[in-house]
Amino acid sequence: MAASAASTSLISNPSLSLKHRNLHSAIKTASQLSLSSKISISPSISLLSSRPSFRLAAARPATTQKRFTVSASLDAKPTILVAEKLGDAGLELLKKFANVDCSYNLSPEELCTKISLCDALIVRSATKVTREVFESSRGRLKVVGRAGVGIDNVDLAAATEHGCLVVNAPTANTVAAAEHGIALLTAMARNIAQADASVKAGEWKRNKYVGVSLVGKTLAVLGFGKVGSEVARRAKGLGMHVIAHDPYAPADRARAIGVELVSFEEAIAKADFISLHMPLTPATSKILNDETFAKMKKGVRIVNVARGGVIDEDALVRALDSGIVAQAALDVFTQEPPPKDSKLVLHDRVTVTPHLGASTVEAQEGVAIEIAEAVVGALKGELAATAVNAPMVPAEVRSVLDPGYLVMLEFITVLSELKPFVELGEKLGRLAIQLVAGGSGVKSVKVGYATSRAPDDIDTRVLRAMITKGLIEPISSTFVNLVNADFIAKQRGLRITEERILLDGSPESPLESIQVQIANVESKFASAISDSGEIRLEGKVKDGIPHLTKVGSFEVDVSLEGSIILCRQVDQPGMIGKVGSILGEENVNVSFMSVGRLAPRTHAVMAIGVDDQPSNQVLKKIGDIPAIEEFRPVNLVAAVLAELNKDQQLATMTHLRPPEGLKTAPELNEDAPKRENKLRREAAEHD
Repeated sequence: MAASAASTSLISNPSLSLKHRNLHSAIKTASQLSLSSKISISPSISLLSSRPSFRLAAARPATTQKRFTVSASLDAKPTILVAEKLGDAGLELLKKFANVDCSYNLSPEELCTKISLCDALIVRSATKVTREVFESSRGRLKVVGRAGVGIDNVDLAAATEHGCLVVNAPTANTVAAAEHGIALLTAMARNIAQADASVKAGEWKRNKYVGVSLVGKTLAVLGFGKVGSEVARRAKGLGMHVIAHDPYAPADRARAIGVELVSFEEAIAKADFISLHMPLTPATSKILNDETFAKMKKGVRIVNVARGGVIDEDALVRALDSGIVAQAALDVFTQEPPPKDSKLVLHDRVTVTPHLGASTVEAQEGVAIEIAEAVVGALKGELAATAVNAPMVPAEVRSVLDPGYLVMLEFITVLSELKPFVELGEKLGRLAIQLVAGGSGVKSVKVGYATSRAPDDIDTRVLRAMITKGLIEPISSTFVNLVNADFIAKQRGLRITEERILLDGSPESPLESIQVQIANVESKFASAISDSGEIRLEGKVKDGIPHLTKVGSFEVDVSLEGSIILCRQVDQPGMIGKVGSILGEENVNVSFMSVGRLAPRTHAVMAIGVDDQPSNQVLKKIGDIPAIEEFRPVNLVAAVLAELNKDQQLATMTHLRPPEGLKTAPELNEDAPKRENKLRREAAEHD
C-alpha cells in the first residue's frame, strides 16, 4: 500500500482517535485495523509521565512498499516558554501541567534558539512570533498563546503551515479596556492631563483649561463588540446620546442598551465624540483619514483604545491643526512605542497613554488565567474555542496521534471531493457580506444545499464553517475555522440555518449548488434582493472552480475570483462594449463577462471579472453610463475589503433608478417582520 493510503486508513477509522488515552487500549485498537500494508505498533514506555503520545515513523524495507511504524510513548512534561510577563495565577496553572520557562525580553535570535526546545509559547503584544520562529522550532512548537485579543504580532500563515495552533484570550480584558476608554474620554473633555502638567510646573491657569460637558453630546462608537458595547453602557450613564456602527451588531442588543445603529457615514457626520473599537484589518486600516475627517463635525473629539493603524496619524495631525478635530485621546499607535519626536504625541491637544487598555490588576490576572487554560487545553488535545487558525500538516504527519494535533483532524475529515465546495462556500459568504448595507446588522443567514445524495452522505459542518468564515472575517479580526465557527457565529448573534434541497439524478457530485440568503437587511446592490426579500446568491462548482450562478433573480455565470463588478442595466445593444471600452481605456484587463436578464429588452445584470481592483474614477465612468441603473464592485481576495465603509462615496457615483416593478431594498424590507417569522418557522421545522 502507498504511504498516503496507510495514513488515510489510520485517521479515517473512527475507532482510533484521541479519545484512546489509555496506551494499551490504543495499541489494541491499532492492531485490529485491517490494512494491506504492514503496521507495527512499538510502545516505548517512560515512567516520567502518564500522558501517552503517538508518533508516525516510516521505515524503508527492501520491498517497494513503504512500511509504517506507529510508536507510542509516554513523554515527559511538555515545556512552555513564557516570553512576556504573565500573572501569577496563570503561571500556577501552567506549572501544574508543564515545565515552565519564564524568559522575558528575548531578542529575536534568542527566541529562535530557545523555541526548538518548547512545545508551547505564550506572548503578549511586544514579542514578534515570525516565520523564522516557527522554522526554528523544527516542528516541535504545537501552540502559541497570545495573552490578549490582537494577534498582529503572530505570523498566522506561518503558524498554519507549520501545524501550530494559535489561541488568544479575547474576553478577560473587556471591562478594563472599556473603563480606559471612558477614562480617556472624560480626561480629554476636561483637559485633565494638560492641567495636571501645568499645576506641577507651578502654573495656575484656570481659564486656559476650560473643558466641555458630556451630557447631551453624541458619542459614535465605531465597533460595537464586547468593548464597544461596554463603553456605550457607561457613556449612557454619563448622559450621552450613543450611536454605533458595526455591520454585525445585533439590533436587539443595541436597542436593549439604548443605542441606535447607523451607517459609518452617518456615525462620523453626527458625532461630537468618536470612540474607536474596531479591529485592524485591510478594511479598517487608516479608516479615519483626510477624506473621513472632512466629513466630521468641526470640533469633534476622538478616542482610540483599539488599534493604532485604524487612524492615519499624519491626517489626524492635519485635522487637529485645522480645527476639524478639537482633541484626541490615544492609547494605541501605528508604531509602538511611537518616535520620540512624533508630532501627534507632542501635540498640545492630544492626551496619550502607553497602551494601557488592559492594564489593571484584575484584567492581567484574568488574561493570564484565560490564556493558560487555552494553552493547556490545546496541549491536552481539547477543542479550543479561542483558536484563531486551523493548522494544516503534511500528509505524512497526519497519522500522528499526538494530542497537540487534534485541530488538524478537521482538515483530514474533509473529503477531497468537497474541497471545491468549501472554497465556493467561503467566497459566497465574502460576496454576500459586501452587498449588505445599513446599520441593522446581519442576524439571519440561510444556507441551502442542492444535492442528489442522502442526508447522511454529506457532513455540512465544514461548509457551514467556511460560509461563516466568509461572512465574518472580512469585517473583523476574528479568524474562523471548523473548531470555532459555530461559537463565533453565536457570539455575534448570527443565526445560520441549513436546508437540503433534494434533487433527482445520479449522486456523482456531492452537491449541485450552494445558496446563501441573508434576511432582514438592505442591500448595496438592490438587484441581489430576491422576490422574497432576502439578499440571495447561488453558486456551483464547474471544472473544480467556484462559479457565481445567480444574483437575486438574475442568472449569471462568472468565476468567483479576484475582483468583480456587478451592474444592473437596461437591456439594450452596445452595453458590453461601452463598459469594456471604459475598462480598456483605463488599462483594466477584463478576465470574463456574463449577462443575465429576466426578459429581452427589459433589465439585465452584468457581472464583469477584472484582474485589478478598479479605481474610483473608473467606477464613476461606468456609473455615468445612462443605461447603468446601479453597480457594485466586490473583491473576493481574502480580507481585502476596504470599500465596505465607503457607501456615501460610492453612492455619489451610482445611479439608483429602480426600473418599474422592481422593488428597492428599503421597500422590500418593509415586510421584514413577516419574512422573519416565516424564516423562524422554517428554521424550527429544519432543526
